[in-house]
Amino acid sequence: MCFTFVEEINAEINDKLFMIVGDRAITQSDIVNEIKILLILNNESYTDEIRDKLQQIAVTSIIKRTIKEIEVKKNNYFAYNEKDLDKELLRLAQNINVDVDTLKNICASNELSFSLIENNIKVDLMWNSIIFQLYKDKLTINKDEIDESLKLKRNKKEIYEYLISEILIENNDGGINLDLKEKKLKEKIKNEGFETVAKNSSISESALKGGDLGWVNENSIAKKIKPSIVETLIGGLSKPIILSDGILFFKVRDKRKVEKKLTLEEEKNELVNLEKVKILRMHSLTHYDKLKRTIAIKFLQ
Repeated sequence: MCFTFVEEINAEINDKLFMIVGDRAITQSDIVNEIKILLILNNESYTDEIRDKLQQIAVTSIIKRTIKEIEVKKNNYFAYNEKDLDKELLRLAQNINVDVDTLKNICASNELSFSLIENNIKVDLMWNSIIFQLYKDKLTINKDEIDESLKLKRNKKEIYEYLISEILIENNDGGINLDLKEKKLKEKIKNEGFETVAKNSSISESALKGGDLGWVNENSIAKKIKPSIVETLIGGLSKPIILSDGILFFKVRDKRKVEKKLTLEEEKNELVNLEKVKILRMHSLTHYDKLKRTIAIKFLQ
């Protein structure tokens, strides 16, 4: 596997300052490298049609990671688990059906240092460790809710998986014009098709794949989101879901039953762990939003 976008992108590099995030300078080549990472990890090739979308996603990604790096440095917390790093590298490679060594070769053939991908993962791991240290005392699990969920699942021998795609649009007005935005989005989807609208309008990284999220197990879907997916007919568009980073729409492309393989105890542990992850993710988003409001971002291009 080898991508064909290197010459087209590299030819455009004029390594000037692109933006400043806090006290960190971000150059044009940083943006180009981020675009390469996005293309490689999404198994996509560069085209002029997705150029603006790629830059938009790359800039958002770099801003988010830079703010996390600033917080990591401020807290002087650089610890992470090497096994977690290896596990995430393996997951990223498997997402595009290759092994880690092949992923390294793909990066080399596209003039991208593999260490950049490793560093991105390390930043997230260190950030997650900080969030855990700051909010571990708030990891209160409602045991009654867990037990109630187990009761509902006790006699279920099968569970559902959903094949879904997403479109995440900006929420600049706090959802005031939600009905109008939903109407306009549905009209665009009707005229252009879901994948095209996702590629051109979604602000999520999944836009590169036309919003595709693949098969998702019902037990891993957040409580706030799950009803919208479950209640949506196959081929249909979900009701809009307002999140901190935008307004989310799902398309349910298919669903299937799979055999439940976990014991009741294993299922309980899984539910507890999922709940902890959801709570930490909520605190992570809140903490990041607070930081972003205090860190100056200046565009120079």
